[in-house]
Amino acid sequence: MLGNLNVSSIGLGCMGFSHGYGDGPEKKESIHLIRQAYESGCTFFDTAEVYGNGSNEKLVGEALEPIRDKVVLATKFKIDDNTSTSSEKSVSQFIHAHVDASLKKLGTEYIDLYYQHRVNKNIPPEVIASVMGELIEEGKIRGWGQSQATEEEIRRAHSITPLTAVQSEYSIMERKFEKDVIPACEELGIGFVPFSPLASGFLSGTIQKETEFKGDDVRRVITRFDKNNIEANQPLLDLITSFAHSKGATPAQISLAWMMHKKDFIVPIPGSRTLERIRENLGAAEVEMINNEFQQMEKELQNVQIYGDRTDEDIAKLKEIN
Repeated sequence: MLGNLNVSSIGLGCMGFSHGYGDGPEKKESIHLIRQAYESGCTFFDTAEVYGNGSNEKLVGEALEPIRDKVVLATKFKIDDNTSTSSEKSVSQFIHAHVDASLKKLGTEYIDLYYQHRVNKNIPPEVIASVMGELIEEGKIRGWGQSQATEEEIRRAHSITPLTAVQSEYSIMERKFEKDVIPACEELGIGFVPFSPLASGFLSGTIQKETEFKGDDVRRVITRFDKNNIEANQPLLDLITSFAHSKGATPAQISLAWMMHKKDFIVPIPGSRTLERIRENLGAAEVEMINNEFQQMEKELQNVQIYGDRTDEDIAKLKEIN
């Protein structure tokens, strides 16, 4: 459960079908893959207005149209820090315009989960939360959330209009939100949705030092994919692979099972663009990690140093080199 939304244990992040990881599948194939994800048990699909400059919302909306009433659909709006929003009225007008545009592109009458795509530091969270309450009352959205929010921002927003979920980066390689955000979500009954739960594919174990990333692939500028860091992080992959072999699973499945074992309100949304990988990721829900296995893994992870990370600032550099 994400708040009051009932979703599959693992969702599908759909960004990669339109941009972010190099050339994606053709439109027809992407629609087929999204529908196959549903047939394989996925009922939670994630997109955003900025993915592919709106093309991703159109793609996901078309793919889910025959099964719209059977799935939970999430998208996001973004108010950049330099956006002119001088009053609460202007903020409301901005958000209403954006939700209407997303509804049209998605071809749906409502959005199940509407995130603020990064918290604008110049607009009080309470103001955003108030507008979200308006959208819920109007029936345009059923729940709302924040992305990469701090504990304080979550609590301030939640006090006005209760949050359904918080979507932030979380994986074995990025655990900063374990300290305060995830405990706050547990206390307040808010779902937590990890994006990049496989560290942009690193935890699948398929990335080598010689792997080349091209085009708009964000891994060209993410430091964990520097050749030296790929090599330095090999002990982490060795550890995960060892656990995977003992469970008859893959490294990706162990990485997802690890976070799902932590809390039942954590719902990862790995992205993939092949049916084999989609089914592999969804199959992580069937990997049972018992407590002593989990504790042993946690103990060994304490001795592993992580090199490199993934930041919005680094990803912005991709425009400069393309």
